[in-house]
Amino acid sequence: MTKILVVDDDREIAELLEIYIKNEGYEPLISYDGRDALSKLHTNPEIALMILDIMMPEMSGMEVVKEVRKDSQIPILMLSAKSTDMDKIQGLITGADDYVTKPFNPLEVMARVKSLLRRAENQVQDVTPDILDIGSLVINKDSHEVKTAEGDPIALTALEFGILYLLASHPNRVFSADDIFERVWQQESVVSAKTVMVHVSHLRDKIEEATNGDQVIQTVWGVGYKIESSR
Repeated sequence: MTKILVVDDDREIAELLEIYIKNEGYEPLISYDGRDALSKLHTNPEIALMILDIMMPEMSGMEVVKEVRKDSQIPILMLSAKSTDMDKIQGLITGADDYVTKPFNPLEVMARVKSLLRRAENQVQDVTPDILDIGSLVINKDSHEVKTAEGDPIALTALEFGILYLLASHPNRVFSADDIFERVWQQESVVSAKTVMVHVSHLRDKIEEATNGDQVIQTVWGVGYKIESSR
């Protein structure tokens, strides 16, 4: 599950964001000061994004950003009661990716979070190998071809290929139906769970028929779908 680190010395704000992050299917981690945030970041390399308050005692958000940027490019969304353009510019120059001022609408924060995660995901996909070998399947990114390990082609629709490639290029990672819809359909998720479920079902049927029953795509009940690493 995608982990998001919330860093804010205001416990009410941190707990509010924690609720919304959970509701979106992500796993929240909470820090109430900058030093603890840096410690969590180093011990949890799977953290995908940081929501960071600027005004904190001992170590400010700006100082945290500078430390993070020494060895990490994870997306950082800054929160601050300051609202002047110079404050925003300073935050972005320091290394933040986006900026929201307090008081804020939690739904807007989550929309910004999703946008930053999609942007980071696209950057990762740009360096994904052109050909993925996941054991029983070989997936060619450029030609949009899928073949069994024996070389037999599997005819997939563009959406089915998109789902398969997304899961295969991130082995062991669980994607919710909303995540899949937003990345493959490239639209904001509305009521997408059933749509994704139908396409995954068709994709599974085709793979299992071609591979004598190999269950490549696994369901993590209540969370989403994944393909386990063949290694």
